Amino acid sequence: MLNRRYLRIKTMQTLYSYFQQENPDIGIYEKELFKSLEKIYDLYLHILVLLTDIHHTAHLVIEENKNKRLPSKEDLQPNLRFIENSFLVALSNSEELKKEVNKRKISWQNDFDLVRKLFLELRQTDLYKNYLASATPSAKENKQFIVLLATDFLYEHELLNHLFEDRNIHWADDTYGAFSMVVKTIENFSGSFELIPLYKDAEDDKQFITTLFRKTIAGDKEYEKMIDSKTKNWELDRIATMDILLMKMAISEFLHVSNVPVKVSLNEYIDISKEYSTPNSRVFINGVLDKIIAELKQENKIHKTGRGLMEG
Repeated sequence: MLNRRYLRIKTMQTLYSYFQQENPDIGIYEKELFKSLEKIYDLYLHILVLLTDIHHTAHLVIEENKNKRLPSKEDLQPNLRFIENSFLVALSNSEELKKEVNKRKISWQNDFDLVRKLFLELRQTDLYKNYLASATPSAKENKQFIVLLATDFLYEHELLNHLFEDRNIHWADDTYGAFSMVVKTIENFSGSFELIPLYKDAEDDKQFITTLFRKTIAGDKEYEKMIDSKTKNWELDRIATMDILLMKMAISEFLHVSNVPVKVSLNEYIDISKEYSTPNSRVFINGVLDKIIAELKQENKIHKTGRGLMEG
């Protein structure tokens, strides 16, 4: 499931596109925002299906080797640790996964050459060789191997990442979120396989996204004036566009998202700026928002509800 940080980033990306247009339709962009989040779930399912297809390929290769004209002892008595991995077996047999995959029409059938290539490359890695050579692994070690297969092998694979980007232009930015969901799914495995949902709390998370998106747009000019008043030594057109957007989103969250502490919101946007803006943005955004928070509190405009939130 996607955490709030990821929801902020996807909202930020949509808002950035929105503000680049002269007369954008807020409804269309909001719809595209939620569609882009659903596409992350498609990517999550693509990765799980890829694991099942790599597992199936292992079976095929074993049978091919047995049927060689002159099979070796290893061909006739193969190490079955990989194909007997409990998570992979449960994943491959999951009716829940099959149902969701059929509904969304997800398949690697047209890319079977790549799937086979991935398995043959995997067999040559120390990760795979050490797993097959180890003593009888525990359930925890079985899961840890699949986590490493996903994060160290598949996530870093250049050819696979190119394919994801070709299938959906947004997936270049979404692989981290999708692979994080895959890892969470593996970690949750305790003998029976279950898909995890896209949202931790669908109703609450969707409301958070909608509020953040709409209120940032509605308060655009007002928030711009706030920022301008705290950056007297700077002209707004000299400040990085992404810095301004992140600060507007933060102000919107301070004012309109009542169940998130001010400090949490502040830290989240400072953290996002490290990845999506300039090297100096973190300090600059922190300084400006600190002044704005103090002013908003003085004017009693910040209202938080719930345990531990009253002081913001």
